[in-house]
Amino acid sequence: MSRRLPVYLLLDCSGSMSGEPIEAVRQGLKALLSELQGDPMALETAYLSVITFDSTAYQVSPLTDLMLFQEPRIQASGSTSLGAALNLLEQCIDREVRKSSDIQKGDWKPLIFLMTDGMPTDRWEKAADRIKRKRPGNIIACAAGSNADENTLKRITEIVVKLNNLQPDTLKAFFQWVSSSIKTTSQSVVQVMADAPVNLPPPPPQIAIVP
Repeated sequence: MSRRLPVYLLLDCSGSMSGEPIEAVRQGLKALLSELQGDPMALETAYLSVITFDSTAYQVSPLTDLMLFQEPRIQASGSTSLGAALNLLEQCIDREVRKSSDIQKGDWKPLIFLMTDGMPTDRWEKAADRIKRKRPGNIIACAAGSNADENTLKRITEIVVKLNNLQPDTLKAFFQWVSSSIKTTSQSVVQVMADAPVNLPPPPPQIAIVP
């Protein structure tokens, strides 16, 4: 059984993403998929799951082989249940990611991209602290636009990036960077140790890495 690189996208679909931003997310997801499906290394190793969160959290796409991946329907409404999304992420990883045993090597460490455009509206702190402690994967969190708080995201992971705004071009650049990161990681897992720090390509000008 070949080792997979599980990739989880956690996307904020709260009401503040309505209109152009959510449409840009749909287009970004479509472009990401076609990029990855055109990359032999990613096709061989990467499996994709999408979790959306608004007033609650849903796994709209279970962990799926890239060639079989069906684009989920994404709508924007409701509030920002970040805590629910983190709890669901943990459950999905526990259920879907193969662990190493005496007879088989497990999957590579999951690559997790979390994008949110606002402050959480539920009790998220416990889930954030637990995820940071357990480190179930390499988490890259994105504070999208001026209402997102990078300090909230720093409580979940060390790797936080900031988008200046929610313009379609900026969101498009973010999804392109995500697909480049997945492609780079799928190449490197085959050559390096699974628990090596994730090696991300330099972000485009629209994306700043939060120190």
